[in-house]
Amino acid sequence: MTDDTTTRRRRAGGRAANTARSTAHAIDQMPWRVPRNIDRPTEPLPPEGVLAIHDGAMRVLSDIGVEFLNDDALAHLKRAGCKIEGQTVRFDRHFVEEMVAKAPPSFTLTPRNPEKMITIGDGHIVFGNVSSPPNAWDLARGKRPGDMETYREFIKLTQYFNCIHFAGGYPVEPVDVHAGVRHLDCLFDKLTLTDKVVHAYSLGPERVEDVMEMVRIAGGLSHAEFDATPRMYTNINSVSPLKHDWPMLDGAMRHAKRGQPVIVTPFTLAGAMAPVTLSGAVMLSIVEALAAIALLQWIAPGCPVAIGTFTSNVDMKSGAPAFGTPEYIRATQMTGQMARFYNLPLRSSGVCAANVPDGQSMWETMNSLWAAVQSGTNMVYHAAGWLEGGLIASPEKFVMDCEVLQQFQRYMEPQILGTTEADLAIDAIAEVGAGGHYFGCQHTQDRYQEAFYSPFLSDWRNYEAWQAAGSLWSAERAHGVYKRILDEFEAPLMDAAIREELADFVARRKAEGGAPTDF
Repeated sequence: MTDDTTTRRRRAGGRAANTARSTAHAIDQMPWRVPRNIDRPTEPLPPEGVLAIHDGAMRVLSDIGVEFLNDDALAHLKRAGCKIEGQTVRFDRHFVEEMVAKAPPSFTLTPRNPEKMITIGDGHIVFGNVSSPPNAWDLARGKRPGDMETYREFIKLTQYFNCIHFAGGYPVEPVDVHAGVRHLDCLFDKLTLTDKVVHAYSLGPERVEDVMEMVRIAGGLSHAEFDATPRMYTNINSVSPLKHDWPMLDGAMRHAKRGQPVIVTPFTLAGAMAPVTLSGAVMLSIVEALAAIALLQWIAPGCPVAIGTFTSNVDMKSGAPAFGTPEYIRATQMTGQMARFYNLPLRSSGVCAANVPDGQSMWETMNSLWAAVQSGTNMVYHAAGWLEGGLIASPEKFVMDCEVLQQFQRYMEPQILGTTEADLAIDAIAEVGAGGHYFGCQHTQDRYQEAFYSPFLSDWRNYEAWQAAGSLWSAERAHGVYKRILDEFEAPLMDAAIREELADFVARRKAEGGAPTDF
């Protein structure tokens, strides 16, 4: 291997973002970019339907209310003039509308490598890794509880793929590390093995404060520099129906006070924790999202927030959650309309209910991803690696999903819609004439290498050629790609002094006991 080749491979995972296709051996992937969704969103609701959901949400907020299991949040909302009875808060609709209007329509997130900055909103769509499954599954080891070794494997995949823009929650929960210090080890690895945007779980003050400090250290930032612009984010879930719990609210308020974004994602499963009707389920999710957003805007006017949608249905035979269903697609599109009504960014997910990386896993995930595109989603959680309704993370599924994500990015490139004289190719049509072919004409020769998407995983050979190559099914090919990526992985560059400071912080916080494991 030449020195020049070594340098290019290091840069593929380091501070110099790719400006050309990767030179690594595992795959030839598309370069890093933050895609913009150039399609008009699908809007199944008529204007009066949007207004009906908004009006219904305001009625629920004012007449029924939302429980806030956090005394600090209740004190803020009492000062804001909301009606408090026990832990139930009833909101004046004009207050909610005024607060929500203070939130920005888009924001940026700048990680330790500024070249990996992403925009949430403004027509962009970014993709993140699978987050939070307690279990892992791969072809070699089957299903098993998550551990730190597997966690690191997924973090390396997250860094390697240019179509993954942010490192969300733990791609698998490493249960072999004590919960009191797990966040310290996980964020150390995440911040040293990636240079992309990271996230903090809102699970108590210590975890949130530790992660914010680690992100500040990793970026070489002063406290003022960290607070001046979004550097990381948190995602909070309501406890549907109509409840926000203590640790999520605590973390959300801590982020808002320091200018760090909060994604508010109600988990409303129609027929279980939400009405069985889609409009009712979507409306309930809007109620829960706006209640938290109003609180955050009261505390820190203009702090960056986004509405998250996780509205789907359950299997009415078993009660199990279902994803990638027709109802999921429509609920995501409807929530997209509501997010635009409130002028807020939208988060959705690339999810499925399948248990292994098979055909079902891909058609359900594809449905979920198309729902994201059609809804105008700006931030796609769980875009690669998700199985069993979020209970399993799979490296094969991660690789298979990244093939799909690259195709979506290609689909959004405006140049494939060009209508210039060269694009119309009238001269080439005249040259070939009737009954000819375009393989050899100059117009094709000048363009064929970049004319179409080139897959790294799909096998386009005929059956006999596929059979002669070993008859490998998609998941088997993905397993080989995943292993080759791990073999070639090189961590992005980090200043030695910063790494040492980060390690010292982790060691000190471990010596102090880390974080409590109950609330």
